[in-house]
Amino acid sequence: MGFRRPIAADGPAITALIAACPPLDRNSRYCNLLQCEHFADHCVIAEKAGRIVGWVSGYRPPSDPAAFFVWQVAVSTEGRGKQLASRMIADLLTRPAQDGVTHMITTITADNQASWGLFRSLARKWNAELERSALFERETHFAGAHATEYLARIGPLDRMKIDAEQG
Repeated sequence: MGFRRPIAADGPAITALIAACPPLDRNSRYCNLLQCEHFADHCVIAEKAGRIVGWVSGYRPPSDPAAFFVWQVAVSTEGRGKQLASRMIADLLTRPAQDGVTHMITTITADNQASWGLFRSLARKWNAELERSALFERETHFAGAHATEYLARIGPLDRMKIDAEQG
């Protein structure tokens, strides 16, 4: 299984993978294209035999440049059980575009046990703290239409430890 940066032509396959991975929010096709085009250094695709079996999107928030925000993690059924998500995230964190990153952040709803399990596992593996706090509240930010999103913040990160893990 190989990892690579996305290109715009990957947009339709990424959109289909996200749709096949509930409870992920389905971004617009255009959003996925922009991620592939404008944020390619902050996204990774896992391929097996020419098929996209994994996707992680992210970016460096302008308001917190020492953080790397993981936006979405999608792994096809054939890619599950191989620690693919954590390997893709580690690949992203070791890229030159993430130089200076000290923390990884993401948002997760309380009931998304798969995501909490992934990020707890990463914090343990990297011997880093995992902090949790409400970021976007159901009523205040989503008008009751979406569950509260909790900020998960892992760090400080040891880039050399993550690098060694990839080697």
